[in-house]
Amino acid sequence: MAIHTVISEFIQRHALPDDYSRIAQKWFIPVVDRILECKAGSDEPVVIGINGSQGSGKSTLADLMVCVLQQVHGLNAVALSIDDFYLTRREREQLAEKVHPLLLTRGVPGTHDTGLACRTLARLKTRTESVAIPRFDKSRDDRYPEEDWTMITQPVDIIILEGWCVGSSAQESHALATAVNRLEAEEDADGTWRNYVNLQLREHYPQLFSLVDIWIMLKAPSFECVFGWRLEQEEKLQRSLVDQGCSDAATALMDRDAIARFIQHYQRITEHTLNTLHGSVHFLFELDGQREIENFLMPVELVC
Repeated sequence: MAIHTVISEFIQRHALPDDYSRIAQKWFIPVVDRILECKAGSDEPVVIGINGSQGSGKSTLADLMVCVLQQVHGLNAVALSIDDFYLTRREREQLAEKVHPLLLTRGVPGTHDTGLACRTLARLKTRTESVAIPRFDKSRDDRYPEEDWTMITQPVDIIILEGWCVGSSAQESHALATAVNRLEAEEDADGTWRNYVNLQLREHYPQLFSLVDIWIMLKAPSFECVFGWRLEQEEKLQRSLVDQGCSDAATALMDRDAIARFIQHYQRITEHTLNTLHGSVHFLFELDGQREIENFLMPVELVC
């Protein structure tokens, strides 16, 4: 299928502005072409990691890449979100009881099943068996039952893992001493929560991130932009659920005040990642406050 047709249908399906076609063909398709060059030189599946703060467009980019790889180039590509590997609500309730109440809230390192994520990617890379992909229902704040997981039955050529903390690194211990926002100051005054999160990021996430071959980052200009972007995400999800007739689920989503508190859980790691990850990726897209691409860099040479 022609590239412009694939992008046009993609825009309609995701209710994106028409200008997204220009953005995709100018910035993202050349990256796909470069990835294809790497894939041509390998019989193994290529794993791509996409980092971006909440609302930066990483899920949309992952979906676009899958569409182009499959419909234009005939490759079998699959996109995974680190969100789909959240611990179940019951597991997070147990963490909240045993470690700290803030661990009930999904999102930060320590609230993902990294073992499940590693096993899933490893199975996809073997290309020899059917693989069940976990899915998470944010409207219920719980993982879908296994019978509702996505089943991949054909060998995969390209695997995309996207997430706000994909590629993030732990901080030095001394950096945890001072609270970065009201949530930490009032609800984690002794630092138990943030030290636990940092420990999980140091000990359990590097194994997952080491499976990534090619890194892409959508770099926000600052954490201050994240609130508006995250609010847009929630409103879009609510409209989608209403369109599907899920009125009860839609009313369970977060309002403006809830989102303002919610994103404080991510501030520390987001700011640290914005300051540290950009020099270690293969493809860096620097965004402005309206998510327009201001600059494109290749900090690390991609060697295939």
